[in-house]
Amino acid sequence: MKAIIKVMLAVFVLSMVPMVQAAAQVEQGHIESPAQRQARLKREAEAKKKKEQQEAAARRQREQEAREQAAREQAAREQAAREQAAREQAAREQAAREQAAREQAECKARLRSCDIFHGDLARYKDANGKHGFIDKTGKLVIPCQWKYALPFYGWLAAVQDDNLKYGYIDETGKVVIPCKWKDAGDFHEDLAEVLDDNGKWGFIDKTGKVVLPCKWKDTEAFHEGLARVMDDNGRYGYIDKTGKVIIPCKWKFAEMHFSEGLAPVQDDNDMWGYIDKTGKLFLPCKWKYAFPFNDGIGSVMDYNDIVHIVFKTGEILE
Repeated sequence: MKAIIKVMLAVFVLSMVPMVQAAAQVEQGHIESPAQRQARLKREAEAKKKKEQQEAAARRQREQEAREQAAREQAAREQAAREQAAREQAAREQAAREQAAREQAECKARLRSCDIFHGDLARYKDANGKHGFIDKTGKLVIPCQWKYALPFYGWLAAVQDDNLKYGYIDETGKVVIPCKWKDAGDFHEDLAEVLDDNGKWGFIDKTGKVVLPCKWKDTEAFHEGLARVMDDNGRYGYIDKTGKVIIPCKWKFAEMHFSEGLAPVQDDNDMWGYIDKTGKLFLPCKWKYAFPFNDGIGSVMDYNDIVHIVFKTGEILE
């Protein structure tokens, strides 16, 4: 029994030790009271909140600085882009000025070396020997791609391609009559002479249609409704636009075309005179040479090489 009591007393004593120690700690300040705990928690919450506010402010500051830095970098890029664009624009303008100066110099050079103008265009041959056409400023409006070209007459020009065939282009450079002729002449009075592969001449219209068959050994352009032709015997006469022989091919030579209704002709004695459009002699063939009429006046040369004026009345000024 005593032993039991001793044991129970010992247990009681041991259970009281923590309580005694806790009381001692409270007295010594090692254990918080409820009020102290509440105050501590409040302080900790306030400190945490203050720390979070400071961190948020620091984060906002960093974000603001990052935005400002990005803005500065973007402004720098934009400024660099503007400066680059300005340099490129200045380079383009300089290149344009230099190109304009080169083109102006080229135009002047073309004008100095071009053919005479027919209408608004003149024939021009480049350094490679190819033909094209320029306008009155010297600008090349039809490229130099033709082996040969004739001037424009009646808005068409005969051109020769690299196959040595002739056709016709318009004033834009477009081929309107294919290059298939061995030779070709200018359009006069809406017809042009062409040479076929058989070596015979005839006439086409502006659509390229053959209107007068290729059967002549030689021809010249139409003037005053008539064209000079040469037959297979080498004799000259004149035809009209229907192909009818108006003046028989009996002359040793004849002027290329009529002028003011008259044409110089040469007979078999090598003497010259004039015929009218019917083939009738206007002035007998007795001169060393006869020149075409111009402004109502012609002229003849005698065998002493003296030139005499001829009037449309037939009167000769000796």
